[in-house]
Amino acid sequence: MRRVSTDMSNNDMQYFLRRQEERLNEAQNRIAGGSRILVPRDDPLAASHAVRYDSYLARLERFEKNALYARDHHNEVDGYLARTNDIMQRIRELTVAGATGTYTAEDQQYIATEMNELLKELVSLANAPGADGGFLFSGDKTFTEPFRIVEGTVAGSDGSPEMTPMVVRVEYRGAGSSRRTEISERTYGDLDIGGGEAFWAEKMQIFSGVDGANYRAANAGSFFIDGIEIPVSAGDTLHAIVAIINDSAAPVKAYVDPDTRGLNIEGTNPHLIRMEDAAGSRTLQDLGVIAMNSDPAAPNWHPAARVSGGSLFDMVIRVRDALFRGDQDFAGSQGLGGIDLAMGNVRSRMALNGSRAERAESAWQKLNMETYHVQAEFNREASINPETAYMDLGMIDFARRATLQTSAKVLPPTLLDFLR
Repeated sequence: MRRVSTDMSNNDMQYFLRRQEERLNEAQNRIAGGSRILVPRDDPLAASHAVRYDSYLARLERFEKNALYARDHHNEVDGYLARTNDIMQRIRELTVAGATGTYTAEDQQYIATEMNELLKELVSLANAPGADGGFLFSGDKTFTEPFRIVEGTVAGSDGSPEMTPMVVRVEYRGAGSSRRTEISERTYGDLDIGGGEAFWAEKMQIFSGVDGANYRAANAGSFFIDGIEIPVSAGDTLHAIVAIINDSAAPVKAYVDPDTRGLNIEGTNPHLIRMEDAAGSRTLQDLGVIAMNSDPAAPNWHPAARVSGGSLFDMVIRVRDALFRGDQDFAGSQGLGGIDLAMGNVRSRMALNGSRAERAESAWQKLNMETYHVQAEFNREASINPETAYMDLGMIDFARRATLQTSAKVLPPTLLDFLR
């Protein structure tokens, strides 16, 4: 006997149940992920917008971290510069006291000895490490101690208390302040104030002793002044090079000395001028500025060049040595003037650093506001509406349960279902 049967109604019911299970699973995944776009085909236009917004949010997060780092870094530097200014104020008070002529030679030695200890503390502040382990005032040579003390004997200090070693020189071994950080889209903020800037006193002057009247650049090349590249073309004269230097962003001015007919360079603000020839170029060497292609952090000046312009430490050493010699006139005139120059530069750098900290703070606040708006745009394109999502989930689940109940009544299991 041939039995006639069909699985059409059963297959159809299983198909539609699977469709409802898929819809239920998608609704649950959207709620779990908080996104209404599981795959790009769900909404291609919204998906493309959401990808761009998400990428921009990631960049904003990076900028926000950079701005916070810059702000904290500047606040840390400000503390050390403020302490430096306090110590310089004490040194100025000692200078004025020692130059009044009311103290004995022994008292002046006491004052000079205290200055020597304060000088060591100033160097300690200049070598201060930052929170990230690098040195705050070493420029882009982050892990190089910027200043090195050279100790020795000083004339007139034989009777100083305890015969403590005297600081005879402080050498700068750091580099320029070339580190920058991106605090918004294509906008960069300077991070560092190098030790050759913060702890300087006088505007530097470099006077070449080499006659450059007949100078002609043999080949094209370049040289660097404070990290700024100065291009030189073949055949350039000394006057052409002077014009190129003055047109550059380097904080110096150049001119031809009318007597020696050599290249003279002066800083436009108190800082250590760093100069070097580029690889394969000899412009500065031929003009008698540097003796060799040396380290720009501590240039080897040409033997014929005259260099002036000292650091904050040089000013303190000059006053201390004058007090040891009993030279009250020098201490009260040139010595006190040098101290005032150093203090003026420290305060100027404090103002510059403070303005950078304010800019970083302002950038951070702007990024917070921008992040809020971009996040709102992203949510509009990609995020789900919780109320609607839970309502849809309830409706899908209700439909699935109704389908199961209906199928149980329409397709009741019989003995024949088990015999097939």
